Amino acid sequence: MKQGRRGSKKHGSGAAALWLLLPLLVLIVLKTNLLPQFARYSMVGSPPSAASTSTHGVTSNVDATKALAAPPIISSKLTCNFSNHQSNTCSMEGDLRIHGKSATVYVVSASTYRPENATIKLRPYARKWEDQVMLLVREVTMRSSPPAGSAAADDPPPPPQCSVRHDVPAVVFSTGGYNRNFFHVMTDVIIPLYLTAREYNGHVQLLATDYEPKWIAKYKAILAALSSYPVIDLDSEPEDTVRCFPSAHVGLESHKELGIVPGLSHKGYTMVSFRDFIRSAYSLQRPRVSAGRKKPRLVMILRRNSRQLKNEDDAIAAAANVGFEVVAAGPDDVSDLERFPGVVNSCDVLMGVHGAGLANMLFLPHNATVVQIIPWGELKWACRHSYGDPVPDMGLRYLEYEATAEETSLKDSYPRDHAVFTDPLSIHRQGFDKMWNIFINGQHVIVDIDRFTGFMKQLYQSITTE
Repeated sequence: MKQGRRGSKKHGSGAAALWLLLPLLVLIVLKTNLLPQFARYSMVGSPPSAASTSTHGVTSNVDATKALAAPPIISSKLTCNFSNHQSNTCSMEGDLRIHGKSATVYVVSASTYRPENATIKLRPYARKWEDQVMLLVREVTMRSSPPAGSAAADDPPPPPQCSVRHDVPAVVFSTGGYNRNFFHVMTDVIIPLYLTAREYNGHVQLLATDYEPKWIAKYKAILAALSSYPVIDLDSEPEDTVRCFPSAHVGLESHKELGIVPGLSHKGYTMVSFRDFIRSAYSLQRPRVSAGRKKPRLVMILRRNSRQLKNEDDAIAAAANVGFEVVAAGPDDVSDLERFPGVVNSCDVLMGVHGAGLANMLFLPHNATVVQIIPWGELKWACRHSYGDPVPDMGLRYLEYEATAEETSLKDSYPRDHAVFTDPLSIHRQGFDKMWNIFINGQHVIVDIDRFTGFMKQLYQSITTE
């Protein structure tokens, strides 16, 4: 019994000694860097290549010794969504290497690589249902790849090594497509860019395929508000340049024409928040319409090709006689994004015949009014879809003036008993091209001044009596 108690006492003393030594053991682990070494060898996927210290989110491979300070990548993941009607997108994180010359993103991971799903291709432009325009957009390849040294004999060649390392996410998009049409630029590129990149608060690198310098220069204020770094021309990258990122998006999130569906935005973005962002990007000073303005200001968008307002001088005079201060804006004015956003923001009303210029409503102050003049030809639904339906979500008001058969130049080209006048929908049923050539690109509007004046009086009354 005594012997047993002595043994028990000795065992207890040893355990107590171990507990006393535990803090010393932890200190030894930390001092000798054993813990990071263990983490480095237990990670899944390929470690980052050698790189030096980062400057403005970018690191070049000039100092291999400092690569050890880079945080280890735990795994690489690639997730794609091809079910969205507007756009195809892929998101990835981990060991990502972008080779611009071949438009290839290498997703390097031993754990996720499968030969049967090793290659995914998409065109990073948010209008995927229009086959012809998508052919104008360069295809980007996502290639799942095992790390160097772990590939089997039948696996593809190992991924290229990093030559430049970025410590911010990447977003790959295209400036191709309908890049000269302001409505499409906003719908297909700028709003999707906002949905995809805004959450990073500028700490994101934009990379553009189909890089158009004039486009980049024109929208520089918006691009600078989205990213603190210059947009990279992906197509012109040198053959030996491989950029590495911790995460990336290829393709842009998109919901609908000139709009955002808050329930689909994982950050809860809205068109009101987008317009706040636009107002900040262009330093617009007027957040909302002032109540009771005695001489409301109206900007009239004037077209010079199809759908001209042929008696525009009379229409402007009618608006002025009612009490509006009218600003006439031709194509040169509208295309000047250094000046025109401020002009629109100073106005209470934006008016124009159906067309891309109406998308400048994005610059209006809150509670301003958009007036769309709808040409003849049963076009109300299509015109409302593009420039009427998006208006309420922007915090704006919408009115429309629909041209009659007496207010179209088509009366000079077709007899009054022609289907163009008696049954416009029968023209629609003959196909999109037929409808487009006649009712969209084939007519101008000549407003009835007496009718138009009555409409403008009602508009003036609604604005000044609020």
